[in-house]
Amino acid sequence: MPLLLVSEQLAKLPGIGIKSAGRLAYHILNMPVEQVEEFSETILKARKSVNFCKCCQNFTEREICSICSDEQRNKKIICVVESPKDVAAFERSGGFEGVYHVLHGLLSPADNISPEDIRIKELMSRLGGDADEVIMATNPTIEGETTASYISRLIKPLGVKVTRLAYGLPAGSTLEYADEVTLQRALENRNEL
Repeated sequence: MPLLLVSEQLAKLPGIGIKSAGRLAYHILNMPVEQVEEFSETILKARKSVNFCKCCQNFTEREICSICSDEQRNKKIICVVESPKDVAAFERSGGFEGVYHVLHGLLSPADNISPEDIRIKELMSRLGGDADEVIMATNPTIEGETTASYISRLIKPLGVKVTRLAYGLPAGSTLEYADEVTLQRALENRNEL
């Protein structure tokens, strides 16, 4: 049944439960075919045009993203985040002038996510240059703390300062939902690991 198939696909999206997926599926199936085609073509075109920045691993349509190619950014300070939406949260705060590194996940032995499954190798290759500080800005969850601790142990022998965002972010929450003031204060009060 088409309704069930559409619902199952929509339920795979984060934050969409089975009831919401069902409502969305009914809405989509009730739309004119032309609108559904435009909707699906837009998503497919966007997905095909987006790739990973060769430097920071953030989403971009170019080889190097606009943040990494910005000459005004301090490339000696690298803020390590879990996902591209965390970069967007920091950029909304307007208080960070360095660059980012997106891991695209966190270490989670329970979910079989190991260091090889996230972008740690790419981060380490960036540190051979002129990095002065790496800010671990992973979420204050068990996985975020585990990831920050693991990466910190890899970086410290290189002589690069490693800091962690100051607490003040609610434990168990995600950066995506933090307000700009909270993010700014956490960034200003980060501590060395």
